[in-house]
Parts: sequence; structure tokens; C-alpha cells
Amino acid sequence: MAKKIRPPKPETLPPTREAILRFVAEHPTKGSKREIARAFDVTGDARIVLKQILKELEGEGLIERHHRKIALPGALPPVLVCEVISRDGEGDIFAEPVKWNEETDGPPPRLLVITPRGKRTRSERTPGIGDRILAKVSDMPRGYEHVARAAVRVIKLLDRLPTGIVGVFKSGPGGGRIVPVSRKQTEMIVDAEHAGDAVDGDLVTVEVHRIGRYGLPSARVREVIGSMKSERAVSMIAIHANEIPHIFPDAVLAEAAEAEPASLSGKREDWRDLPLVTIDPADAKDHDDAVHAEPDSDPANVGGHIVTVAIADVAAYIRPGTALDKEALKRGNSVYFPDRVIPMLPERISNDLCSLREGEDRPALAVRMVFDAEGHKKRHSFHRIMMRSAAKLAYAQAQAAIDGHPDDKTDVLLEHVLKPLWEAYRCLGRGRSAREPLELDLPERKILLKPDGTVDRVVTPERLDAHKLIEEMMIQANVAAAETLEAKRSPLVYRVHDQPSLAKLESLREFLSTMDLKLAKQGNLRPGQFNTILAKAADTENAHLVNEVVLRSQSQAEYNPINIGHFGLNLRRYAHFTSPIRRYADLIVHRALIRALGLGDDGLPDGMEDRLERIAADISAAERRAMTAERETVDRLVAEWLSDQIGSTFRGRIAGVTKAGLFVKLEGSGADGFVPASTIGADFYAYDEARRALVGNRSGETFRLGDTVDVKLVEVAPLAGALRFEILTEGRRGKPVGDKRLARRADKRGKTPPGRAPGPRGRARG
Repeated sequence: MAKKIRPPKPETLPPTREAILRFVAEHPTKGSKREIARAFDVTGDARIVLKQILKELEGEGLIERHHRKIALPGALPPVLVCEVISRDGEGDIFAEPVKWNEETDGPPPRLLVITPRGKRTRSERTPGIGDRILAKVSDMPRGYEHVARAAVRVIKLLDRLPTGIVGVFKSGPGGGRIVPVSRKQTEMIVDAEHAGDAVDGDLVTVEVHRIGRYGLPSARVREVIGSMKSERAVSMIAIHANEIPHIFPDAVLAEAAEAEPASLSGKREDWRDLPLVTIDPADAKDHDDAVHAEPDSDPANVGGHIVTVAIADVAAYIRPGTALDKEALKRGNSVYFPDRVIPMLPERISNDLCSLREGEDRPALAVRMVFDAEGHKKRHSFHRIMMRSAAKLAYAQAQAAIDGHPDDKTDVLLEHVLKPLWEAYRCLGRGRSAREPLELDLPERKILLKPDGTVDRVVTPERLDAHKLIEEMMIQANVAAAETLEAKRSPLVYRVHDQPSLAKLESLREFLSTMDLKLAKQGNLRPGQFNTILAKAADTENAHLVNEVVLRSQSQAEYNPINIGHFGLNLRRYAHFTSPIRRYADLIVHRALIRALGLGDDGLPDGMEDRLERIAADISAAERRAMTAERETVDRLVAEWLSDQIGSTFRGRIAGVTKAGLFVKLEGSGADGFVPASTIGADFYAYDEARRALVGNRSGETFRLGDTVDVKLVEVAPLAGALRFEILTEGRRGKPVGDKRLARRADKRGKTPPGRAPGPRGRARG
């Protein structure tokens, strides 16, 4: 009997790009070409097409290859070190990566920790809060997708986190408990014998003493920081939680006290007759920059201007290798809180000897720049000078004079000092317009405090031309510094800003397409292309949203001895030169200029080339640390301010969308709070990454990034700076997700199918 011939198996089509990206994101352990082909049943010639698609995705930066593994950019590595941060009521353990850049990659992902099953040895004990573990990324168990981004399996239990946890001691029978300031930590109990000198309401640091599988961990008080009833307690939380140096060692203070005023000698030129003026915030205590401008009298430069920027000569007081220098490098920068400043340098230096005070002789490093009528810099020169500020002005004061409302001080300066400055600013503005830097419109909020240190109100200061004038002149001075040092082949620390990654650009394009806005794919990327998008969105309800999303697509600026340019400012060379009182990077640039131009013996020392990479990394990290501390302090102050308004209704805007829920920013105060997805309504809401939205599985109800919503404040955690809202506004109408798995999950979690019963907002779903 003849053997029956089976017909060949029909070849399947290769998966789409979107399907591949979704598979790689959802299956971190199966990211290989073979696994992808198996998942989509790709056979025959379709494998060649699949290979080509993967090459295209890799070339566009949408996937990365790690040996044979394929992953999304910014995805978790296969093996990583995590810190255990919490355990829920059901005993599930959660962790976060130890190394994570929140500025570029967003909040650290919450990871479900899967512990070994069966009988375990002592070394394989269940990890507790504060423990560090070496873990391997694993597939997520079914039903946990809404509570964690990924799952990790414990490979090895490492050391316990050595640094102290910051919290508030609440006394009670037999000792007390610790309410941690971090929203990542859980409460801890303290036995009387481990409470030390702490009394009720003290801010303390503690270390974990004992952890059981169930119940609260036990802690021991290491240090009493101070009472939470003090005026500056909130900023002290951020200072200690982020380990910001805030007490100057005696040796540093002694060096500052012994410093003598710089004299007019050596290479220093006498510029005391030039009417330089400082223009700063009204409450500024130190003044490190002064400006002057005049029309260029050169007949070959009609319509041009000469702009002078003078910067406090900090290098004259802070010599390399001294105690002052080492402490400044350790701090990296000054940190600004609403109630205090943690300076990089002692007040004797920052507020006295280096501050360009009105009417007092001060040493400075100045750059004189010549611009043509179109605002293009023709040439510049650096000088080490002695200056005398003609006036200390506030931004609003200088602006009022230009607007026709001078006061007694600005009246005498108006014609020969202020008007020439504004004429030069208009000239520089033409050059700026031609350069087309990124022009984001995101006003910053400012917190005004009462005498007792609590919030009085939150305001958004007006953006004046006086602010823009100083900003543009400082930018040009920074460019001149970088150009000079590069021409002299001098080592320096650049301020660099890379262009957005291809992955972020692709994500941005997908989102903008939902608003009928297009970002070109071809050609060299320029900031002007973003400005075109921003201009189209201006004066629409989505203007603020588009500015926010464009900002999030950008890379983070940093310090680096290797120059890659500054994308946001659209500049090829850029270095920070204008604030050496509060940034160590600027002090390095000052020293480099002094050495390269032969302006003294206190310039950059020999052998710095080998150290600059590490220094740049350290001061970049210090900058991120300061930004985190400043943001956390603002969040805590605002949360405390709103703590007596639980139950109140607010208007806000959805500022972030994740699988876990919505982040809402309130109008006016700018306070940020969270709406858990599980509390939104009777439906189950799935995350739509392309639209930056949560979409109802059955109803199609959609909550999208940027939507204006009404919310009710239901919970406040002032110590953590956390707010929880309940959403009151109905979402947009949309297409249901229709995922049966989500429907089953919704039923298990008690979500009512549409039409049966009203949801939490008192309306039926359907």
C-alpha cells in the first residue's frame, strides 16, 4: 500500500514589529530569535524576514542584544542586585533594583521576589526588609501583573543594607515604633532597650535589628537627629535620607576664617570703574555674576554690542588639595530647600569674600564678548579683574525700570546701564532664535513659607525678560569658556546633553500621533523639530501635556570630560563657568582658564586629566542627589499643607500613567498624588503604552495622560510626601480591550461586570 503523502505545513507570516516588541517586554526570559520564532510559529522563509525585522528594530534602538538575548532598551538585566523594600499582608515580598536612574528611566520598578521552595538551609532563609539579594529575572506568575513590573528569583542572599533608615519615633508601651519617611519602607517596632535617647516625635536613624517572616521588623535607634516640631525638620529628613553633607568640618571652617581678601596685584586688572550690576532673586544672599553691555563703537560692527560677564573669582580662595577644596568636591553643589540652603562653601567664602556685593571691591574672572547686529559672537577675551558692583538689583526691580516704573536706585541707572543691557539682550535674542534651542514652556512652582516653617502658599513666579537676559548672557559666557579651553587643548569638564534615544523618540512619535502631531523620522534630529511640535500644540488644551511629554523624552544633562555637545541648547561646546560659588564644575573651569591663559599660579594642577572622569561622575551624582532631596522636601511640605483637607475635591491633570494606576498633579499647588487602578471603578483597566492610557476591559473607558480630572483626597502621608486620590471624573469613551484574562482577574478581585451594580462613583458601567 502506497504511503500517504501529507501536504506541506503552510508557512506562517512573520509577526509585526509591534507584536515582537510586546512579546519581548512581556517575556524577559524568552528574548531570543529562536524563542520569538517558536512563540509565533515562524517557519521556512518567514524566518529570514523575522531576522531582518529584528535587525531593523536593533538599528533603530528599539531593542538591544545581550549575547543571544534580546531586550528592550532600559529593560532589567537578566541578573541584578535588589533591595527588599516591603512585604504585603499575604506574605509576598517586593524589591527594587539597587542601581536605578530615576531621572532617565522613571521610578524604580517594583519586583515580586520568588523565594526557593521546600526545605531551605540557613543561608537560604527568606529575605527580609533591608536585605540585598542577587536575583534572576523570571516570568511573572499569573495574576500578579497589576502589582509588580517583573518577578525575580533569589539566587543568593547578600548583605543587609548598612546605612540607617530615617523615620520618626512614636513612643508606646515597652518602647515604640518607627514611622519611616520613605514610602518604600514599612513601620518597625523598637523595644525600650533599643530606643536610646529618642522621645516621641524625634526624627531618628535606625537599623534593622530582627526580621521574622510575619509581623513588623524590629529596629534599633542609631542616632537622634532632632524633633519633628522644629521649623526645619522637613528639609532635615531629605538631608539625612539622601546622605547630603551639611556640617562643615572644623578644618574647613578654620581655613575659611583665615582667608584674606584678594588684592589688586599680579595679573589682576582694575575694572572698578566699569558699572557692572548684579541682577538676582530678591532674597538672594550670594551674588556670583555681574553684567554690563554697551554698543560697539567699531564702524566695522554697526549695530553690534559688547557684553561683559564677571564671575566671582572663587579659585582665588579655594586652592586645590586644601580642606576647603576637598569638602567642596564632596558636596558637589549647593542644595536649595524652601527653608534653607546647604551651601557648597562656608558662608565666609560664599556670602562674604566671593559675593559681588554692591559698592565693595571683589575679585572676579570676566569675559568680554563682541556680538554683531544679528547676535552672533565675533570674538571674546578673558580677564582676571578687580571689580566693584555698581548696584544690587532684583529681577522684578530691573524689569519694572525698563517697563517705565523705575525706583530711586534704578532711575539713575536706567539710561547708561539698564537700557544698554536690554538692547544687547534683544541683539542676543536674534542669535538665539537663529540657533533654535529647545523652547519648553513649563513654569516652576515656588513654595512660600510662614515663620513657623509651614507652607503659606504655592505660587508660580512670572517669567520676566530680566530672567531671560541673565540666562542668555550666562549661556554665552559658558560657550566662550568651553571654546577657549578647547582651543588651548586644556582638560575641562563639559556640560553635555545627549539627544533623545531612539527608543524614547519612537515612543514619543506613537504618543504624538494620537494627537495628530507628527515628528519626522528622517534626517538629523534638531531641537527645532520639537519646537515645531510645541508651537502646533500651543494655545490648545494639550499644550502643557505636550511640553511634559517632550521633556520626558529628553536625555539627562551631565558633566563629562568628553564632549558630545549640548542638544537642548543646540550648542557644540558648552561648559559651566558662571556659578563657582555653588557648583564645583564651574570651579574646575575657572582653574583651567587661569592655567591655560597664564592668569596666576592657582590654576588647574598637573595630573588632573586622569581624575576628571571620576570627578565628573561624582559631581553629576551629587547634582542628581540634590534634585531628589529638593523634590522630596517640596512633596513633604505640600503633603503636610494638605493633610487637613482630606475629603476635599480638587481639579488636576493626569501627569503619569502606569499599569498600577494614575498620577495626578493638582492645579495651583502642583501637588502630586496617586490613584490606584484597582480603585477607579467596576471595570479592569489595562495599560495602553502607545496612548499613555488606562483602558477599561469591558467599557472602553479611557484615562489618558494629560486629561483634566476631578479627584478627592482620601489619604495623606506627610512624612513620605505621598497623597492618594479617588478619581471622580468619568473617562473618555474608547474601544474595550476585550481581554478575557483581564475579565477573569476583575471578577476574582471583586470588580462588578457592567450593568449589574453601580461603581464607586455611583454609576452603572456599560
